[in-house]
Amino acid sequence: MRLCLVGIAALVVTTTAIAQAPGPVTPESLVIAAKRAAGQDYAGTFLRICVAPNNLDGGRAGRGAANPAPAAAAVPDRATWYAQPYKVFDNLYFVGTRIHSSWALTTTQGIIVIDTLYAYASEPEIVDGLTKLGLNPRDVKYVVISHAHGDHDQGAAVLQSRYGAKVVMGAADWDSTLQRPATAAGGVPKRDVVVGPEGTKITLGDTTVNVVATPGHTPGTLSFTFPVKDRGRTLMVAYSGGTAFNFPRQAQAFAVYRDSQKKMAEAARAAGATILMSNHTEFDRAYDRVRIAQLPRAAGERHPYETDVATVQRYFEMTGNCAEAQRLSMN
Repeated sequence: MRLCLVGIAALVVTTTAIAQAPGPVTPESLVIAAKRAAGQDYAGTFLRICVAPNNLDGGRAGRGAANPAPAAAAVPDRATWYAQPYKVFDNLYFVGTRIHSSWALTTTQGIIVIDTLYAYASEPEIVDGLTKLGLNPRDVKYVVISHAHGDHDQGAAVLQSRYGAKVVMGAADWDSTLQRPATAAGGVPKRDVVVGPEGTKITLGDTTVNVVATPGHTPGTLSFTFPVKDRGRTLMVAYSGGTAFNFPRQAQAFAVYRDSQKKMAEAARAAGATILMSNHTEFDRAYDRVRIAQLPRAAGERHPYETDVATVQRYFEMTGNCAEAQRLSMN
């Protein structure tokens, strides 16, 4: 009887080991893994980049640092994009649109603005938004650009020329930005703080933003980790600088993107990040969360942006797996 039980136990262990053993890595298995990592937290992003990635035209749509804003006559109806500014954390304010995010991180020595929207939105959302929130646009000392597409960088030149803010951008994105004509929407910022592959740190007063070079979405894409305070309690943010697959459909391009996701996951883990943010509100539900943050919270109730380290890590696992699935599908 004892031998029989030992045999059954061994069979159970063997069967379990076989079931848990990873099979061959295929595009399909990676998509399944990405879906599991996404869960309900990142279901929309999973659909956008893993199920229907927008790179099937070879990267022509939305590609390059000169990604233009609509002509003046074609500026979208304000009602479709304008959002009220909001104080979201003790030291972080939303000054973005319903579609694109821009944030003002306040410090003891001034303001760091993260991303600057299309030219048509930067004045009403950022400049006027700061004023409505009781902040002074003249206190903006740094403008940190996640990547050089018009929906994130066209307000940079105004903040630089009007208020003397230093513009921070990835080296490769600076190179392409400076090729824009002087008539480009929003103007062209002057080369200022250049971030290379090693990344950098931007310190202003009591706050340091860790800038991580994460090429992929553009050659000079930057991502960030930085602290925010929620009712005096410090939390860490991981800010993804570029998400969609709107770059040329080449295996190497997907490999670069994949490796950047791993790099950013490591930076987020090292920082202990429990908050995931992006520069498109569809990817982190920013427009919903900033409004929910205005509602009363019960004692002990978490901020609507706060999750945990594992949940933030799942975001980068998902994006990395989606990119690798695309790379393998090309072989």
